[in-house]
Amino acid sequence: MTDTGIGARVARKEDKRFLTGAGTYTDDINRWGQTHIAFVRSPHAHARIKSVDTDAAATAPGVLGVFTGADIAASGLGGLICGWMIHSKDGSEMKAPAHPVLAADTVRHVGDHVAAVVAETYAQARDGAEQVAVDYEQLPAVVNVAAANGREAPQVHADVPGNLCYDWEIGDKAATDAAFASAHHVTTLDLINNRLIPNAIEPRAAIGEYDRAGDSFTLTTTSQNPHVARLLLSAFVQVAPEHKLRVVAPDVGGGFGSKIYVYPEETVALWASKQVGRPVKWTAERSESFLSDAHGRDHVTHAELALDADGKFTGLRVSTTANMGAYLSTFASAVPTYLYGTLLAGQYTTPAIYCEVKAVFTHTAPVDAYRGAGRPEATFVVERLVEMAARETGIDRLELRKRNMVPPDAFPYQTPVILAYDSGDYAQGLDKALALADYAGFEGRRAEAKTRGKLRGIGLSCYVEACGMAPSAAAGALGAGVGLWESAQVRFNPTGNVTVLTGSHSHGQSHETTFAQIISDKLGVPIENVEVLHGDTDKGPFGMGTYGSRSMPVGGAALVKAIDKVVAKARKIAAHLMEAAEEDLEYAAGTFTVAGTDKQMTIPEIAFAAYVPHNYPEGLEPGLDETAFYDPLNFTFPSGTHVCEVEVDPDTGKTDIVNFTAVDGFGTLINPMVVEGQVHGGLTQGIGQALLEACVYDDETGQLTTGSYMDYAMPRADDVPSYKVGTIDGPCPHNPLGVKGCG
Repeated sequence: MTDTGIGARVARKEDKRFLTGAGTYTDDINRWGQTHIAFVRSPHAHARIKSVDTDAAATAPGVLGVFTGADIAASGLGGLICGWMIHSKDGSEMKAPAHPVLAADTVRHVGDHVAAVVAETYAQARDGAEQVAVDYEQLPAVVNVAAANGREAPQVHADVPGNLCYDWEIGDKAATDAAFASAHHVTTLDLINNRLIPNAIEPRAAIGEYDRAGDSFTLTTTSQNPHVARLLLSAFVQVAPEHKLRVVAPDVGGGFGSKIYVYPEETVALWASKQVGRPVKWTAERSESFLSDAHGRDHVTHAELALDADGKFTGLRVSTTANMGAYLSTFASAVPTYLYGTLLAGQYTTPAIYCEVKAVFTHTAPVDAYRGAGRPEATFVVERLVEMAARETGIDRLELRKRNMVPPDAFPYQTPVILAYDSGDYAQGLDKALALADYAGFEGRRAEAKTRGKLRGIGLSCYVEACGMAPSAAAGALGAGVGLWESAQVRFNPTGNVTVLTGSHSHGQSHETTFAQIISDKLGVPIENVEVLHGDTDKGPFGMGTYGSRSMPVGGAALVKAIDKVVAKARKIAAHLMEAAEEDLEYAAGTFTVAGTDKQMTIPEIAFAAYVPHNYPEGLEPGLDETAFYDPLNFTFPSGTHVCEVEVDPDTGKTDIVNFTAVDGFGTLINPMVVEGQVHGGLTQGIGQALLEACVYDDETGQLTTGSYMDYAMPRADDVPSYKVGTIDGPCPHNPLGVKGCG
């Protein structure tokens, strides 16, 4: 390891511009002749649009255009799609109703998009939007996921009977039923996984630009995957042919899943730029984000765990109803199915598992992947069951877990629900977490808290996560509409510095640092001489973006493959220049040495020769610039144990987290400091859901009652402790870097 290579605690290269206010976010960008767009949103959860009167808005000061669903339909612009097909138990395809970018006849959630007004300034656009007169016929609405599939529930879409999107299953039902029939003890649990609103620091934003000379478009937007956005906007929404559409995602201030998707706002802003002949800009107000960003979670679950007389798990049965909201977002259908049901084995050897999931539509904002996307939901079910089983059977919670954990010598371990875990040492992670948390000393701390009138409790959770989203063939067989590979390009410049272009995208994950560390480690180039570029479909190779902790396991692996190609070509050039056979060259950290001699050349020296090929191998192309694509062989499977210690004031119910310990197995750590930051962020979001955050709709009216920070309680600094974090060793066996993912 070099002092800036793999494993080094390198300060983030990005921080200089971010901490000095020099970042470039979408809202920081202003184009010549720029206009602004504002949206007319439904005040009702469910209503028929009887008429839309735009006359007053069209003549309002500064207004350049007013557009409705009828205008969109007349232009031939398509609606938004869901990119993952799920089949029900009976083999039928899921119901995927139309999702127009502007509603034409019916609105289906508060905040649904009805019309758009483009004006010279944002204030004028807002004023114009307020003058659009919409005549609504209000209709009954359903927002409660548990009631959506009932006989009396209002219909969200006329072509989706009972609001049922799909009725899916995974696992062996007969074997699971048999396990329960012979069980010594059954633990039963009903739980709700509450709905969340992502709330990235930077709201969503977009600038649409139409170039009349080239008949082409540019969309600058807050996207986690600009290439996929371009694909969807061209092939399905049909804004423009793919080669006539450029998508740029500059600095992006957080995503957590909510910026994976294609939304109506950027679609309309892009389309409208051609209608008015000028750039069109939109930046969400926070109130708009609450109403229209894709929400997360929102499951209602009944679960059962079967145990034998020795406390061994023999069967797990799970029935979940998952809320899709009013429309299917881009990858919504996959979250409560293949990203949820496949993780229900957890860290345990439960031999029979059966899960059924009903996905339902409601008159609420669409629900899609939010940090973890299905995997935290699965862990919540499994670990609550295990904890309850320990209490009911009288078996110590630690002993019950260890008695059922997959042993280290069982890997690769095939679960009953498709996935085959690659590697792990779950008991080691548990033991290290308990030691770091001083679990043994808890009773003393509890006694001390009692003297202060406080109740003190301690809990733990063991998890397995599937990261890397792979491989493409398997994902395709399960309904994915895209491949799940990644790309990288390593471009040496003649003077020996390096430009890396990645199809992955950073919105806080430190790609510019960690990818440069890989280059420094493998090619011996100083980290300050490495530039990492991402987020522009016109610059780098096609890539699939960032989500599901895939950037390093998939994007980093593609980078290693491109590096290998660079080294292979450089070896040929070095052998020629040093008049040696290729097989006589030894390579380490960017330097070729002729075995048994002091003759050597660095890759930067070789790069200069590649671009000034005066003395060059015959038949070899000049230049040193290689691209690689990597399609993973399997998911990667990070795992770990988290221990949380709380104090509760019995008089007020106020809960303080006094200690939180996380020990994780992430495989190879490219930059431990960055990994710790990722862990801190994940823990804080988890604490937010557990103690503070909840997206709530009024059951009667369908109004969002937590539509601002006055009502939606985000975690603040004094809500979280100073975390204790640790890791256990164990690289991923099938990944070129040995990484598993930590996002």
